Amino acid sequence: MKKSTNLFGKTCIALAIGALAPLGAHAAVDKEPLRIGAVSSVSGVFAQQGEEVLRGIQFAAEEANRKGGVDGRQVAVQVADDESTPEAGRRVAEKLARDGNNLLIGAIPTSISQAISQNLERWNALYVVVASKGDRLTGEACKPRMFRTNHSDAMDMAMFTEWMKGVKEKNFAVIAADYAWGRDSAEFFAKQAKSLGKNVPVSLFPPLGTKDFAPYIAQIKDAPNVDGIWVALAGRDLIAFTKQAKEFGLTSKRIIGHAAIMDFVVKATGDATKGVWGNIGYGAEIDTPANQAFVAAWKAKYKRVPTENEGQAYNGAQAIFEGVRKAGSVKPADVAAALRGLSYDSVYGKVSMRAEDNQLVLPSYIGQVKVVDGQPRPVIEKRYDVALVPAPNGSCKLK
Repeated sequence: MKKSTNLFGKTCIALAIGALAPLGAHAAVDKEPLRIGAVSSVSGVFAQQGEEVLRGIQFAAEEANRKGGVDGRQVAVQVADDESTPEAGRRVAEKLARDGNNLLIGAIPTSISQAISQNLERWNALYVVVASKGDRLTGEACKPRMFRTNHSDAMDMAMFTEWMKGVKEKNFAVIAADYAWGRDSAEFFAKQAKSLGKNVPVSLFPPLGTKDFAPYIAQIKDAPNVDGIWVALAGRDLIAFTKQAKEFGLTSKRIIGHAAIMDFVVKATGDATKGVWGNIGYGAEIDTPANQAFVAAWKAKYKRVPTENEGQAYNGAQAIFEGVRKAGSVKPADVAAALRGLSYDSVYGKVSMRAEDNQLVLPSYIGQVKVVDGQPRPVIEKRYDVALVPAPNGSCKLK
């Protein structure tokens, strides 16, 4: 019997969300269903983020089916656990695609997204990136059937560079995860900091799965004149570091987080993130008609606003839906052709899928952790227009 994994880490019969929400009365029952393969982390270091991503995808499917489907097609979601590793991600993505769930979405780290992307044409699949930030995905490792709907590292760093012009701290330590995304983030930050006349005398790269950050924190505290810290850690590692940074008094320094002030981290660390600034990929504060409707529907179901990961995943699912509507087809090749260069309304407002590299061009946001209604959560403080988005770097060669 075919199995996959639900949101909460228990093994269960493969989940087809389409069965949970029947199509509206006017839906065409003879159209081929829109079958999504949701590949994300239910176990491993990225499990907290994976749970949120899957929830956002499933909400989008349920909502679409209540409204009559997408292009009159029922939306079904099959979930698989990538175990937070590239090899498992590639394996379960292939199984999903070969079983017909070939509109793929959902991995967290760049390494898993890249592993999935290498085989899309062989699997007759399409893949939408909703959380992975590494520039190689829309650079030298780009693929005609891979589309990114979240912000890339380059987009984040362009925004951070502009924002940091007003940051007074001059000497930064970097602590970043020792894998592709973490090292990319550290390299970008060091380059941009130097361009602003700031220094990075300390760069530390703990391996994924690190539980004891005391030796790294000691090195930061012992470094002379360090008054700021760039943090680019992930998942459980990020939670562990955040707790220990507060315990050892590191939070007296300016901490800036790259993909760090997410709801699951804030909830797990109490007030340790209060006042920490960072990029925000999605926020309930985004003032567009589509986002207002999304937040209202989400609150009606969950009695809270959607998290960053949930909003980004919902946005990625909407991109698939837009491609299917435009193509009038669920065939991956047709949807890919429809998505490239497509402009449409989203929770971010009007957005465009850049034809040169399959990167969605959308505004950028920065904010900090604040107490709202008695609870700390990330809050957007400033929006940067799409004019700040860097141009394609020229290394993407789509065929």
